[in-house]
Amino acid sequence: MRILVAITGASGAIYTQRLLDRLNPKEHEIHVITSSYGQVVMQEELPDGLQLPEGVPLHAAKSMNVPFASGSNAFDAMVILPCTMGTLGRIAHGYSEDALLRAADVMLKENKKLILCPRETPLSLVHIKNMELLLQAGAMLLPPNPYFYAGAKTIEELADTVVARVLDHLGVENTVSPRWPEEQD
Repeated sequence: MRILVAITGASGAIYTQRLLDRLNPKEHEIHVITSSYGQVVMQEELPDGLQLPEGVPLHAAKSMNVPFASGSNAFDAMVILPCTMGTLGRIAHGYSEDALLRAADVMLKENKKLILCPRETPLSLVHIKNMELLLQAGAMLLPPNPYFYAGAKTIEELADTVVARVLDHLGVENTVSPRWPEEQD
């Protein structure tokens, strides 16, 4: 599978790092793209910086010379984690001013998997309407809401509850986080 992981300027870089730690570049072609403010947030939230798996390229959003900016070379899936409401709104309205936004536009127009993980609270009516447009266009909205029944002991384990759901929706088998237990008789 060809997967594009996009990082925007919302808080939650730990989710992106944990996702990249669990995607195997020997099994999938993985590319990463960041918005300019996404790079700023990563510097604040990841003391060691973003650690890319070997062989995974990092692309700047301002360059359109990337393979995923055209429908003739669309990837199988794109995850925007974390996704700002500004990015979500621009995608909802087809505003593709850079490679990150263009890639999301390509995913929608080519009926490929686009997973948006919006980080914002509270939500305004504008946010909800933009989400509605994206759902109608075929995007998946997966807010990074961790679950607590897994008994996470660390922030990383709690972040992994979100990463497990992202991997599930990508169709990537995983045992990253405990699942809801089956009822015992």
